Amino acid sequence: MTVTVERKATNVHWHEGDVTREDRASILGHKGVTLWFTGLSGSGKSTIAVAVEKALAARGVLSYRLDGDNIRLGINSNLGFSAEDRKENIRRVGEISKLFADSGVVVLSSFISPYREDREMVRRMHEEGDLPYLEVFVDCALEEAESRDPKGLYKKARAGEIRGFTGIDDPYEAPLSPELHLRTDRMSLEEEVETVISSLQARGIIA
Repeated sequence: MTVTVERKATNVHWHEGDVTREDRASILGHKGVTLWFTGLSGSGKSTIAVAVEKALAARGVLSYRLDGDNIRLGINSNLGFSAEDRKENIRRVGEISKLFADSGVVVLSSFISPYREDREMVRRMHEEGDLPYLEVFVDCALEEAESRDPKGLYKKARAGEIRGFTGIDDPYEAPLSPELHLRTDRMSLEEEVETVISSLQARGIIA
């Protein structure tokens, strides 16, 4: 389902300053990028992002995590979990990620983001802004994710207390060609972090 976002503001134009993206990269010593962690609830997205953030900080790399619950407590507190609201949630986060990446920050965005169409929308945002974007598929078998159930959400979904829960009564559309594929039911956290860091180094984003 395609949802068109109506632009209500008119006569608005992007304003460029005198400090360039290259200037910011020179100041920070690394480039900006968005790492988009997508996967089932309980797959390990936030855990990996936290560990990657710590590893980057140890290397002197500035990063910032955008987490699903944190965003919904603030800027997206007016959105629910309908298909339309989920799309708008991801659109807003995509725009925020793009701004952070433009500033030179390594953005760690952790969102279930179950629909391919929504994730491709975020990819296009970055491509149009000539910004690097890496989709990270945090792949975990449903049975394993459900056995972890850190927030008790699967239990509530199975009991019918939560409707439209991804993996139970709402689909998760797995990435077809992600830049990174992490099998969290087979890899250790250390291996996952090393995979992410190595990918950033190989792409010349960090030293």
